[in-house]
Amino acid sequence: MSVTDPTPFSAPATGSDDRLVAEIETLAERMRLVRERVGRIIFGQEDVVEQSLITLLAGGHCLLIGVPGLAKTKLVETLGTVFGLDEKRIQCTPDLMPADILGSEVLEEAQDGRRAFRFIQGPVFAQLLMADEINRASPRTQSALLQAMQERRVSVGGQYYPLPAPFHVLATQNPLEQEGTYPLPEAQLDRFLLQVDVGYPDLEAERHMLIATTGADEEKPVQVMSAVDLLQAQRLLRRVPVGDSVIDAILTLVRSGRPDETGFESVRRHVAWGPGPRAGQALMLAIRARALLDGRLSPSIDDVLAIAKPVLRHRMALNFAARAEGITLDSVIDTIAQPFA
Repeated sequence: MSVTDPTPFSAPATGSDDRLVAEIETLAERMRLVRERVGRIIFGQEDVVEQSLITLLAGGHCLLIGVPGLAKTKLVETLGTVFGLDEKRIQCTPDLMPADILGSEVLEEAQDGRRAFRFIQGPVFAQLLMADEINRASPRTQSALLQAMQERRVSVGGQYYPLPAPFHVLATQNPLEQEGTYPLPEAQLDRFLLQVDVGYPDLEAERHMLIATTGADEEKPVQVMSAVDLLQAQRLLRRVPVGDSVIDAILTLVRSGRPDETGFESVRRHVAWGPGPRAGQALMLAIRARALLDGRLSPSIDDVLAIAKPVLRHRMALNFAARAEGITLDSVIDTIAQPFA
């Protein structure tokens, strides 16, 4: 099968265990090829690429946080091409209006003189929407994305319009320049499956990047899967079994992050509010996706530990005393994860 073959990666499932195993193995091979193709474009960001793929497999949205120049925009464009998705981009600014994202109704006059409103779709009607520097958009505009991210539909002029399937928002945020920005409300942060912190590449990766991106011929992304394939993979993911011990670990981890339920004194002293039930749901989906990426039949507690920070760090908040003492959310998550390490 060629990398551009639009044929779905599996035939209709029979429901048998053998069939499930075969589908997982087939998907794992396709995802290996996806990783390879993305890795030819994005250098030194293996964890970021993995977590972005986990987000797409789990059917969620992703918040990429990093300084400028770390290929966040290029990553989103590459993922759109590799998965064969209809990809659009919004550059968020303080004067961006909700209609600039959702679309608007225009009054048209027919030849016979009759007038009627026609809805013109905005860029949100895409399978992969990139919201660049999302925290520069005003709260009113951010709220326009909130409904789209949660309900997969938008409301304009009293009418509901469904969004394409699959639908994913990959938003970027610059952690340095805070002047003229509007922090994302907790309700919107909770809609992101993962918060991915994008760091600098290591020395060898940056050397490779310098050579590969400044020559006469630069590698271009190639389609490996289609939107139909991705939807099938998302359905397959929800059939992956999760053991009771892993479920217990998820529940214990999430509940340990809540100040009024935790058994950790440091959490009670430092955390203002902890993760809600959606954090547990996100962990369940994300660990299944991580197992699928590795071709494993079910996730383990190691998967929970590996993905805990991207799932929890934007669903918790430190109090003033903790910030004054230099406590970080990552250190708090390390504390509550320690019993499972």
